[in-house]
Amino acid sequence: MATFQYKAVDRSGRSARGNLDAMNDVDLELRLRRMGLDMIAFRSVEPRSRQAQGSVKRQEVINLCFDLEQISRAGIPMLDGLRDLRDGMENPRLREILTAVVEDMEGGRLLSQCLAQHPGIFNNVFVSLIRAGEQSGQMTEVLENLGVTLRMQDELTAQTRRLLVYPSIVLVVVLAVMGFLFTYLVPQVTGLLRTMGIALPLQTKIMIAVSDVVRNYWFLVIGVPALLIVIGVSLVRVNERARYLWDYVKLRIPVTGPLLQKVIMARFANVFALLYRSGITILEALRTSEAIVDNKVIGDAIARATTQINAGVSLTEAFRDLGSFPPLVIRMLRVGESTGALDTALANVTYFYNRDVRESIERGLKLLEPALILVLGLALLTIMWAVLSPVYDILGKLNL
Repeated sequence: MATFQYKAVDRSGRSARGNLDAMNDVDLELRLRRMGLDMIAFRSVEPRSRQAQGSVKRQEVINLCFDLEQISRAGIPMLDGLRDLRDGMENPRLREILTAVVEDMEGGRLLSQCLAQHPGIFNNVFVSLIRAGEQSGQMTEVLENLGVTLRMQDELTAQTRRLLVYPSIVLVVVLAVMGFLFTYLVPQVTGLLRTMGIALPLQTKIMIAVSDVVRNYWFLVIGVPALLIVIGVSLVRVNERARYLWDYVKLRIPVTGPLLQKVIMARFANVFALLYRSGITILEALRTSEAIVDNKVIGDAIARATTQINAGVSLTEAFRDLGSFPPLVIRMLRVGESTGALDTALANVTYFYNRDVRESIERGLKLLEPALILVLGLALLTIMWAVLSPVYDILGKLNL
């Protein structure tokens, strides 16, 4: 199947452009017609990964999940509902995906099998839950729970970004101010002090040395950290041991480490409960959860627990022996295992950690502004003290 770049118009005369996979130009025209488009021109292009052909925002996936839930709840055949969604879809990338899904379903595939062909948009958890809904006949409930989960994750991601944006801006300002001081102000004062021939205190000598390094070797000051970051990121991506070590360090960083662990535990408990509630076996739910925690340390721990459970160890004992899960998770697993309401117990874990993370982020945002202002003030005060203290000493010795 080839990839074509097309130009077309819809029924209202609006222009539409994009990329679409098709067998040939006739097949391309048929596919566009099913999308409600009339082809004007096309050309063959080099095949690209589906992720590179456009982007689909998380909110669009959430809206799609809500639409699928309403279709299922209303008793409309899923194939007919998907055709209607495809015709009204504004995002060209998502419209192409829904076109491919509709064509695959017309060929006899299940919805979960069709969605699995687009892993960049629908992850393993999404596909597994849809498959569980198909098998259990509870598609409406599965889609409703999936939509709620995606919305919660989106809110948590937005809150985390809010926590990171302000420190990033302040850090840039601090670096810019310090760069100006070291490259312009300090050399000016240094020249004045040297012409006077006075003895300089230690802090001033250190500041002058730092200024000389920044001015004369600025390319190393900027390039070496950037190079180390690039090497570190590349190593983490290609080397499993480096990825494991980095994930371990992230969990041990003061303040952010415990917060990250709570986020991971909430995500794990939420997905595990969702899969278990949908009729998926514990072992399969654990294997799926292993892939979505996005932390090699926790993922390996879940894999070891899965192996122990498969060997006959109880769920609570397997997780208790790992040492990577907090007491709250172990306690809720024990309660859920003894009462038979494992999904409810895990939902309590999700609620507690999500609430704790939200409150921690809100407290952090309130404390962050004065803390960063204090750090910026101390840095500027230190520089000014080291540079200007000799000048004040000279002025104090003058007999005016």
